[in-house]
Amino acid sequence: MRQFVSEEFCLKCTGCCRFKDPDSIWSPVLLDEDRQVLLRNKIPSLFILSNNKIRLEYYQKQDTFICSLLNQQDNKCTVYAFRPFECQLYPFMINRRNKDIFLSVDLKCPFVKENQDKSVFKEYIQYLTDLFNNPDLINSLRKNPQIIQAYEEVQDLIKLKI
Repeated sequence: MRQFVSEEFCLKCTGCCRFKDPDSIWSPVLLDEDRQVLLRNKIPSLFILSNNKIRLEYYQKQDTFICSLLNQQDNKCTVYAFRPFECQLYPFMINRRNKDIFLSVDLKCPFVKENQDKSVFKEYIQYLTDLFNNPDLINSLRKNPQIIQAYEEVQDLIKLKI
């Protein structure tokens, strides 16, 4: 998947991959395929919870919980090359509003704040719209309803047909 946030910008930020509580709705949820890829790549199963979320670890220095796959020293994801779908998608997410499902964006992401009125943002939304019209992706999401969360403080962009 093509990335929206540049690596340079992302590595300077300390927003994502960090959470207020150990069972945050914002913590990464895995597709079944993601789980298999992580296990095939020797990621210990103890990093994956029974609800298909990545285990979060308490980081006392910042009084926060961090993704167990984040390297605190360099702010890099240790599984970046095969990171889960939801991590690839962020700052966009699949959001449930009552019975409807939307592609939404996290307005707290600094890159989104800087770019949401620019053409690059609109072009990326079109890219994601095309991506979410792919029958294989739609089927995968139907098989993995756990990835559809009810996020607050996000902007719904397009209604999805999942």
